[in-house]
Amino acid sequence: MNQLPIGLVFPGQGTQKKGMGEPWRETPSWRLTEAISEVTGEDLPELLLHAPDEQLRRTDLAQLTVFTVALIAHAEAVRTGALGGQVVACAGHSLGEYAALTAAGALTVEDAAALVAARGRAMRTAAEEREGTMGVLVAAPADEVEALVREVRAAGAGVWVANVNAPGQTVVSGSPEGIDRVDAEAPSIGAKMIRLRVGGAFHSPYMAPAAEALRTALKNTAFAAAHLSVVANVDAVPYAGDCDWPELGTRQLTGPVLWEQSVRTLTGALGCGRLVELGPGRTLAGLIRRIDPDIEVVSVDGPSALN
Repeated sequence: MNQLPIGLVFPGQGTQKKGMGEPWRETPSWRLTEAISEVTGEDLPELLLHAPDEQLRRTDLAQLTVFTVALIAHAEAVRTGALGGQVVACAGHSLGEYAALTAAGALTVEDAAALVAARGRAMRTAAEEREGTMGVLVAAPADEVEALVREVRAAGAGVWVANVNAPGQTVVSGSPEGIDRVDAEAPSIGAKMIRLRVGGAFHSPYMAPAAEALRTALKNTAFAAAHLSVVANVDAVPYAGDCDWPELGTRQLTGPVLWEQSVRTLTGALGCGRLVELGPGRTLAGLIRRIDPDIEVVSVDGPSALN
């Protein structure tokens, strides 16, 4: 049995796809869909089994479905003892931070589901009120992307760094004009932009109205006074209850996700020798291998991965 200290990581919006609940529907942990449906008023079994991709791209539904599958995967991994070692920390990419907080014992399933629903609705509303989009710049260092973004913003177009995902992969967010300008200038730093099919300019100041709405929900939610360490998106610092999660969660909506730095915190300061991705897809595993090729990383995107 592998006894390396384990870090759990949870994916975010964009990993959803039609039928992603199907592999899990016969597992005991599928019952979590009932609890989350009751709290949120959405039919999670229907969404996870039958909803078309176009419906799942809706911000609020994308977030709820990815969150639910991540929790089911975690519950099954714990139930079957498949993790094979001591879990010392958790982290999640954007939305995934709420699954991480739940797995770490900071939030109950019900409270986390209510927050995810509130977050998704707020972000969807903010995106409808102010048009925005996002793109991934590949093959350029993050500092050069940041410099380019500052230049474009100084020229009058709204655009910001939204995610620092891995070496050579930085996501930018902002107005369609701002994204177009960064796209046009990307070759000047040896980069190429891949446009993202998203409903808004997430992790940018365009989400300020959503952040204020979410702040209220966060402040009305009870977080455990002590829990397993969770590495926060906004500063890549591990917190075990000695922090203000409502403030960190509010800042997360308008600030960049420091994913590369968060992974380095897990594998460095926290000593994780093995990272386990829990939820749909294998996006985080791919990023982690680019960040630290020597780290052991596995993805649990179905029950077969638990054997």
